[in-house]
Amino acid sequence: MKQFTKEENSWVFYDWANSAYSLIITTAVFPLYYKAAAQNAGVSAADSTAYLGYTISIFTFILAMLGPILGTIADYQGLKKRFFAFFFALGVSFTALLAFIPSDQWLILLIIYTMSAIGSNGATVFYDAFLVDVTTDKRMNRVSARGFSFGYIGSTIPFIAIIAIIILAQSKIIPLSTASASKIAFLMTAIWWGLFTIPMFRNVRQRFYIQREANPIAESFKRLLKTLKEIKKYRTLFLFLLAYFFYIDGVGTVITMSTAYGTDLGIRSSDLLVILFVTQVVAAPFAILFGRLAEKFTEKKMLYAGIFVYIIVCIYAYFLKTTLDFWILAMLVASSQGGIQSLSRSYFAKLVPKKNANEFFGFYNIFGKFASILGPLLVSFTAQLTGNTNAGVFSLFILFIIGMIILARVPDSDVSN
Repeated sequence: MKQFTKEENSWVFYDWANSAYSLIITTAVFPLYYKAAAQNAGVSAADSTAYLGYTISIFTFILAMLGPILGTIADYQGLKKRFFAFFFALGVSFTALLAFIPSDQWLILLIIYTMSAIGSNGATVFYDAFLVDVTTDKRMNRVSARGFSFGYIGSTIPFIAIIAIIILAQSKIIPLSTASASKIAFLMTAIWWGLFTIPMFRNVRQRFYIQREANPIAESFKRLLKTLKEIKKYRTLFLFLLAYFFYIDGVGTVITMSTAYGTDLGIRSSDLLVILFVTQVVAAPFAILFGRLAEKFTEKKMLYAGIFVYIIVCIYAYFLKTTLDFWILAMLVASSQGGIQSLSRSYFAKLVPKKNANEFFGFYNIFGKFASILGPLLVSFTAQLTGNTNAGVFSLFILFIIGMIILARVPDSDVSN
């Protein structure tokens, strides 16, 4: 396979840029910062985890509603980049704003976090849709996997600096409070995200599009309704989306709530940060490995492999007690997380009509985001009902089972390697 092109590498670098947000804000520093703020305000551990889950459900619901509508409009010439830029700016701005919210205002923190997450996840919808513009069907598995791999590697660089600052602050080696160190982390993330998105803006353009019409919004709604009416025409595509709905639910929930889960188990924040760092390092080569193995064994078989690992993760989580157990859990997740995400993206990109990529990635978004509503709600409800966070994570295994069963019904012949 020839070297990656400038467009492919520029697209890949957005994963490098935005993954810092996913790791530092979504998974690591913000949940710890928020949990500490909520605890200081007298909120119980189970309730604060539940509130975080409910917040994730709210912003994913908003994105799920907007995805197909905005995606359909963005299929017009020149609009994909504009929508991407809007959500990117929203995400970066509110991420930086987190640094200026008093640490005792846990509810305001959740609101600002919601806005930053809408920006981050909204930009990702259009970023994913650009995959059809920067490469060919034959190269999609490797390019998509390279994106996730670069994301894992790139996110660790600011993360190392942030871990060092937080640990030095906790150890009183530098004259900073842990809260101040966390605020520095929020600013660093915003700067990193903005800086490494420049290649995306400079070198990636929309190759596949629909010509502008007199009333683009009205016509977009007509096209969206037409697609829904002709759903049988896209049976394979929507069958895959249904499977994706269930299995990506569990994947996303484990990512967004893992730190809060570890905190509830009594694992020290410094240990959690180190575990998350190692998870990123281990996940990078596995993402590339999944992409290459998919060329030999097909995307579906590798998706089965990743889903099976997550089923083991859910079962093991029920019995998890020690920091060592959490290490084992994290390494299992690292072995499959990037592979499932990258192959789902490239598999779907091969199925969609290229000129309508944004519209269909809007559906990809709505299925993924609605799944992310169900997962946190399931964990939150089960955790509050049983008073046991382990039981909440365990409850996710049923979603992976359902996803695997539906995926088995997706015809192999519709996607060629």
